[in-house]
Amino acid sequence: MRSIEVKGTARTIAERSSEQARALKEIRNNGGVPCVLYGGEEVVHFTVTNEGLRNLVYTPHIYVVDLVIDGKKVNAILKDIQFHPVKDTILHVDFYQIDEAKPIVMEVPVQLEGLAEGVKAGGKLALQMRKLKVKALYNIIPEKLTINVSHLGLGKTVKVGELSYEGLELLNAKEAVVCAVKLTRAARGAAAAAGK
Repeated sequence: MRSIEVKGTARTIAERSSEQARALKEIRNNGGVPCVLYGGEEVVHFTVTNEGLRNLVYTPHIYVVDLVIDGKKVNAILKDIQFHPVKDTILHVDFYQIDEAKPIVMEVPVQLEGLAEGVKAGGKLALQMRKLKVKALYNIIPEKLTINVSHLGLGKTVKVGELSYEGLELLNAKEAVVCAVKLTRAARGAAAAAGK
């Protein structure tokens, strides 16, 4: 899995919620993003610049984050992110510290491989789940989950329950459809014409 470095500065939490809200608003107005690191011995509150998060957030890839908070380096993953409902700016980010002995839950992108039989017959391949939720040790998690679709015929699907990867536990519903070859109008018309 790729890694990316994010630098932040630690911050203290105000006692009263009104002071905390004012402090967070000031951080955001100055181009910063309030962040929290969970999973370690203690919860760490810190601030990162918007620019520092750009390559981590706006990408289809998954990363192990090398967090550098006031010179101290910690390995983590991006756990949750909150966006402004109108402006779509980043409001808050949660990171989870990685423990090499404990499995983590992460969403991994899906990549389809091969030319489906159903596509050759006039169907259309549709990817319905772009990411799958997996549980594993972080060093086992791949950058993407590859699914070979060359065997898929018209109207056929690949469900989560049909997939298996060594060392990974898939947490999505077993009956959830990952991808399917759908019948197009042209294929239906050709099938109807052939049936006459």
